[in-house]
Amino acid sequence: MKIPEFTLERFFARYEFSTPYILCSSDIQGMAMHDLLALADDDALQRWQSLTLGYTETNGLPALRTAIAQLYDGIDPDEVITFAGAEEAVFIAANVLLGPGDHMISTWPGYQSLYEVGRAAGADVTLIELRPEQEWRLDIDELRRAIRPNTKLILLNTPHNPTGALLSHDEWRAVVAMAHEAGAVLFADEVYRMLEYNPSDRLPAACELSPSALSLGVMSKAFGLAGLRIGWLVVRDAVLRQKLLAYKDYTTICNSAPSEVLALIALRASQRMLIRSRAIVLRNLQLFQAVCLRMPDRLQMVAPRAGSVAFAQILHAKPIAQIAEEMAAQAGVLILPASVYGYPGNYFRVGFGKADFDQGLVRFEAFLKQL
Repeated sequence: MKIPEFTLERFFARYEFSTPYILCSSDIQGMAMHDLLALADDDALQRWQSLTLGYTETNGLPALRTAIAQLYDGIDPDEVITFAGAEEAVFIAANVLLGPGDHMISTWPGYQSLYEVGRAAGADVTLIELRPEQEWRLDIDELRRAIRPNTKLILLNTPHNPTGALLSHDEWRAVVAMAHEAGAVLFADEVYRMLEYNPSDRLPAACELSPSALSLGVMSKAFGLAGLRIGWLVVRDAVLRQKLLAYKDYTTICNSAPSEVLALIALRASQRMLIRSRAIVLRNLQLFQAVCLRMPDRLQMVAPRAGSVAFAQILHAKPIAQIAEEMAAQAGVLILPASVYGYPGNYFRVGFGKADFDQGLVRFEAFLKQL
């Protein structure tokens, strides 16, 4: 397989660990190990203390898969496969489901692997552009027009990265029905699910609405445990599950044993984890919105509805990539320019998940004032 450079990840490799303030991360502030272990119930603590560092089951620790299944309605633990993060799940699913002559649909701007892996597998990819004048929401009619007789996969990210957009309940059910009618697999990247600002906006998981749909989850976003590298897919189709597991034998084979137990601890304390994450995001979102109100001639944003990121815009003639580079060098603040998505205009991703967001925001605002 030949695949283009992952522009966003190369950008982070250059700046993320050398810039003091990261105002564009998509994950939530990582929890300290001792704080996480303090949440463990007796069973999980015993598992941790007696853990041996051997191989684990390919489809994941049974207790962990049970905890994941409990995040959904009507899902059996056997329908869950764990992966080394969400990225591996995307990579394997695209390679199993797609090949030359197939067609897939995704959205843009978006996380590059969601469409690039399918393209590298030989599929023809249609990208539906999300637009600020539509509040970054998916145009359902445009999606319908994009479907072809050979459409095998519709891969959508909701809540959406980088915009924070969220479909309505009616729109989401229309998408599920559309995929079913087309005979296409709906792959729902739901890694920001459970970070809705209004709980009534939370959509049913795709796997709850259709036996052929796949739901992707991960510990790094809503649960703030990116370092565990634990993600999962809910796959109700038993034949497809076996194909995915067989492909996983050529990637990671199995997950890290310590990571599985730590993820189990977090999921058994999921409500406390989610309260923490939402509090961080909502606090930082309000701080950023206040800056937008103070600087309407320099900074604009379509308000996100869910997740930990948004796509804001700096109103200036200087290109956003140059602004981002100067901001990192002069202010020690990192924003993610739209150019890494290949998206035009002076948009940039802002992330609301970090504990020191307020400190970085002070420097961000000062930089904009002198720009």
